Amino acid sequence: MDVCVVGTGYVGLVQAACLADLGHCVIGIDHDPEKIRILESGGIPIYEPGLEAIVRRNKKRKHLRFSGQLRDGVERAKIIFICVNTPPLDTGETDLTYVANVSRGIAKYMNGYRLIVSKSTVPVETGRWIEKTVKRFYRGKQPFDVASNPEFLREGSAVHDFFHPERIVLGVDSKRAERLLRELYAKIKTRFVVTDIESAELIKHASNSFLATKISFINSLARVCDSVGADVLQVAEGMGLDSRIGPKFLQSGIGFGGFCFPKDLAAFIHIGEKANVDLKILRAARAINDEQVFYFLDLIRQRLKVLRRKNIAVLGLTFKPNTDDLRYAPSLKLIHALIDRGTRVSVYDPVAMNKARPLLPDQVRFAENTYDAVRNADAMVVCTEWPKIVRTDFGKVKRLMRKPIIFDGRNALPGKLLTDMGFIYTGVGVRGWRENRKNGLLFY
Repeated sequence: MDVCVVGTGYVGLVQAACLADLGHCVIGIDHDPEKIRILESGGIPIYEPGLEAIVRRNKKRKHLRFSGQLRDGVERAKIIFICVNTPPLDTGETDLTYVANVSRGIAKYMNGYRLIVSKSTVPVETGRWIEKTVKRFYRGKQPFDVASNPEFLREGSAVHDFFHPERIVLGVDSKRAERLLRELYAKIKTRFVVTDIESAELIKHASNSFLATKISFINSLARVCDSVGADVLQVAEGMGLDSRIGPKFLQSGIGFGGFCFPKDLAAFIHIGEKANVDLKILRAARAINDEQVFYFLDLIRQRLKVLRRKNIAVLGLTFKPNTDDLRYAPSLKLIHALIDRGTRVSVYDPVAMNKARPLLPDQVRFAENTYDAVRNADAMVVCTEWPKIVRTDFGKVKRLMRKPIIFDGRNALPGKLLTDMGFIYTGVGVRGWRENRKNGLLFY
């Protein structure tokens, strides 16, 4: 099947490459000439494990190509996916400028039946708005359909998620649209959830907002654990064994980041306002997350007493492992706060150093590796649980540091082992004080 994917970012490039790997003929469209140059030269403009090999394989098979011209895709493809950026406005409302531009372009170049599929995360009723936009600018007489097919790809495991989804949601108005999408995904064995367009759009926002709320809940619980001497890891384990709750997204830390959760929370709150519904629980989840980095900063301040002129190594900059995405990354907020308080900061991330440079103050030192970052440090702070960081030789780290103090912003390190090695270990909601008491160190 001939398919056009408009937008070659974290969603669009995965969609284009993986559809090509299923055997479809796919063209990826992007208005950014630099992205097209990188893709045509055999590289990819983002970091996503396994994706570059799929792109190269399908370019070689001639199942995948790229262009900067929307016309190249619309005139040939029967199915057109809109995977463009939908950034938030200051009000929390979603900016649909790119969706509007693409919709007008599709209307201009359509020369037969087309199924236009919204893959970008958009507010409910956007599908109807796309339909009206296309009708307004379309001069032909051929019919077309609009559908919603929200994505549920996790950055860092997006390729796996594409081929092994827990469900595929199809928001459609016609049997023809449903048939085409089922045919498109026929090689993927999973459950199809077929709904109207509005319900499909809400499923995406509702899913991300619920997961964000779950994270904020466990972070609030971690603060209680810190106050009363409980261990959030044990509490989360006990909660997660309840099948009605489950263990996923019950990991406390410095808060969630990335583009999806913060943006989708803000957008869903705005959607509620338009529907005259005050989504108070989502406002609370957002507020808790906004505060969480500063709660973690206070844990650091309590232990070090004074931050000014202290040397702190921050390890991991991306909002999660296995991606180079720094959007809304908690690490950046923490680093800015430390610099504002006179701290000397060195940083290291396995893949995002170049992307981070323009986002951080000039005073930040960019280290070559973990060991370079912690040299003469008064404290080590883990913000992203990269395997390369979690599996560090901590014996070597201890020898390099000025003081053996670790703050684990993801509760990803073996706190008991590190304490036995002589480190002063602090997690988020973890009973580190009990482990350190044996060394004569009580710091909560």
